Amino acid sequence: MSVGFVGQVLQYIGLAPLVPLLAALYYGESILPFVVTSAVMLAVGLLFERVLGREGELGRREAFLLVSLAWLAVPLAGTVPYLVAGTGTVASPVNALFESMSGFTTTGATVLGRISVERHGHAMLLWRQLTQWLGGMGILVLMVAILPQISVGGAQVINQEAPGLSFEKLTPRIRETARVLWGIYAGFTLLAALVYAVLGAVGVAPTMDLYNAVAHALTTLPTGGFSPEPRSAEAFVPAIQWAMMPFMLLAGTNFALFWHVFRGNPRHLTDNAEFRAYLLAVLGVGAVLSAVLYLGVGIAEAPTNVDPIAGNVENALRQGLFQTVAIITTTGYASMDLNTWDASAQTILLFAYFLGGSAGSAAGSIKIVRWVIAKRATDRSLFVAAHPDAIRPVRLNDDVVEEETIMEVLVFVVLFLGLFALGTVLLYLDSHRTPELTLSGLEAMSAAIATLGNVGPGYGPVGPMDSFLPFSDAAKLFMVFLMWIGRLEVLSVLVLFTPSFWTR
Repeated sequence: MSVGFVGQVLQYIGLAPLVPLLAALYYGESILPFVVTSAVMLAVGLLFERVLGREGELGRREAFLLVSLAWLAVPLAGTVPYLVAGTGTVASPVNALFESMSGFTTTGATVLGRISVERHGHAMLLWRQLTQWLGGMGILVLMVAILPQISVGGAQVINQEAPGLSFEKLTPRIRETARVLWGIYAGFTLLAALVYAVLGAVGVAPTMDLYNAVAHALTTLPTGGFSPEPRSAEAFVPAIQWAMMPFMLLAGTNFALFWHVFRGNPRHLTDNAEFRAYLLAVLGVGAVLSAVLYLGVGIAEAPTNVDPIAGNVENALRQGLFQTVAIITTTGYASMDLNTWDASAQTILLFAYFLGGSAGSAAGSIKIVRWVIAKRATDRSLFVAAHPDAIRPVRLNDDVVEEETIMEVLVFVVLFLGLFALGTVLLYLDSHRTPELTLSGLEAMSAAIATLGNVGPGYGPVGPMDSFLPFSDAAKLFMVFLMWIGRLEVLSVLVLFTPSFWTR
């Protein structure tokens, strides 16, 4: 039954290639990759739906299966344009799957090097951006918004797909809530495109034409980071980099909070404990990183494509804040080459890879709310150790956090860090048997957290101006798994591998 619903998901996602198809017509490029992709998605989706059916209610177990299968099926279908075009490094099946999974999971890790990016036309790169936008708010959240059949068990589905602890139902009907979230998401995307385009049109940022404005809006709000520019945000003037920062911050904020703001209750945002911790994390890490760059301590070599940073207040502040916001929100844009930094600055930024944005946002990684709960649970344990008879519940926004939730948070953090450690070791070992790739310990750590946390770039060969292309096919497939399991927050996937899931 869940597979039948996956078929229906594929049919609706099969309409998405029509967007780059129109771009291909406009720019005089081949429409074949997108015609074939749409046909394949519609045909396979229809086959799944007709043969396997989609009757029955979506319970908790069915929701786990539907979400996991959908997030495998859609990226697999997303490889078709790359394979049909047969251009560049994504012409091979493994590389195409890596790029597609990175797109839909909004990871932003890429196997396209600078030359390969330049070989692709506007339409193919637009498909790449569009995969991130579709995945940002959630493929299944979109399906709940438009399909009445899935909305029956929509809360179960969204709870397994939405990032964070639980899904906040904003309206009496779950379908309306999904529409509200997608409406806010689309509205911010349009606003970002407008701001970027206006800055380009008035001459502030000449290289930010309409195409670039749309392409970067489609990858800012989903915290994706794919850019048609080989050197990411470094290709644009400082005004664009400053303009990107507030939109990345918005994308890393719980979208449900904006619903309350738009309904005339801004204190719901400012009084939210997670939002305050989120801003504090950005400002704290950003201030430390900016200070290190200003003092020149964190620069290993003089960057060739940006103005001097040491002693330059504006540049140091912009570079430090931009990279902090891009990494904490897991957007993954880069305003300069991180490989020009020394180990001290890279280690400070590596800390930010594990923070993540807010629950209910488009951001990946562990999420700020889990760190807030983990800290308060730790404080409670220390207090009770000194006062054994005391009863001290853990609170969040004046609500008592249930013990089951605290346990789930701690289990998630342990599993996430365990997968990160495993990924680091495996990628490090694999790199030393790959002739053209030898990672240091820090570089292997960055590659593991960049994919598991859906962040995007790392250090060394996987820096923001480079690519994941040198990895072996086995390593790339392992990182595809990390991106998949990271986007679905670990437990939704791992539960499928337990015998108890398949027994009643």
